[in-house]
Amino acid sequence: MRILLKLVIDCDPDSAWRALHSPRAVAELYGPFLDLEPLVPSGLPTSWSPGDDVPVQLTAFGVVPMGRQLIHTSDRIVDEPGGVVRIFRDSGIPLTGPLASLDVWDHQMAISPAPRARGKTLWRDRLVIGGPTAPALWPLLWTVWQWRAARIRALAPTWAHDPELAGQEPGPDAGWNPDAG
Repeated sequence: MRILLKLVIDCDPDSAWRALHSPRAVAELYGPFLDLEPLVPSGLPTSWSPGDDVPVQLTAFGVVPMGRQLIHTSDRIVDEPGGVVRIFRDSGIPLTGPLASLDVWDHQMAISPAPRARGKTLWRDRLVIGGPTAPALWPLLWTVWQWRAARIRALAPTWAHDPELAGQEPGPDAGWNPDAG
């Protein structure tokens, strides 16, 4: 079973790609409903790297345990006629909790320049789930993914290094000012 998102977000593809690799930025997508806490002493990495295997605890509203999940990350770059598409994949698996009844968890997020929208990103998100409880869990996960889409849209403008300049052409005063100190 699949859940798909396709949206244009208000940040450049490089900023979106950096956010996908930031455990904290990704955790914000589920806030304030779900928290993501590492189950290893070293904590969450600063940035996801291909091959990472990180067990995490999911907690609802900061107090209700929702289960453990293994996050396994990989990256792929594809040249398509419309340009380069960067794909971040979490092929980990729920370990405990209600989602542990799934035996397939394949979450891929594709980032590319938005067609005809300079400085914006086309975000495609695909979650494939399988197992005997997938039909029962699909409506719940579909609802979570709609929330996720709203959070992606809301947070994307904050992912740029210079949010006050995002989407604006530099003015005559832009740049380094030697008198500013």
